[in-house]
Amino acid sequence: MSTETPVPEDTDVNRYVEVARTPEFDALRRALRRFVFPVSIAFLLWYALYVLLSAYARDFMSTKVVGHINIALIFGLLQFVSTFLIAWLYTRYADRNVDPLADDLRAKIEGGKETE
Repeated sequence: MSTETPVPEDTDVNRYVEVARTPEFDALRRALRRFVFPVSIAFLLWYALYVLLSAYARDFMSTKVVGHINIALIFGLLQFVSTFLIAWLYTRYADRNVDPLADDLRAKIEGGKETE
């Protein structure tokens, strides 16, 4: 009794390999990278600023703004705000730039007509 998993037909594998080599797939990867890389770098720098200020600029971060609310608390809360903002921006970006390209590729892989 064999416990090997079934291997997909060569035609299915070849179709995916062919699609991965197309200019359309390259365009999809470029569209995704155009958003993901710059935004990831910006967020990591923003987070690193928060950590570094918390570690080395304690007097600045402990400055009271209103009542017991200090700059460190505001920066911490802005980390959450920026995370939700990035998620919202990515959703908008993907809807306009990534999803149409992915839908065209899916149609190509599944053998249907390309959408316009």
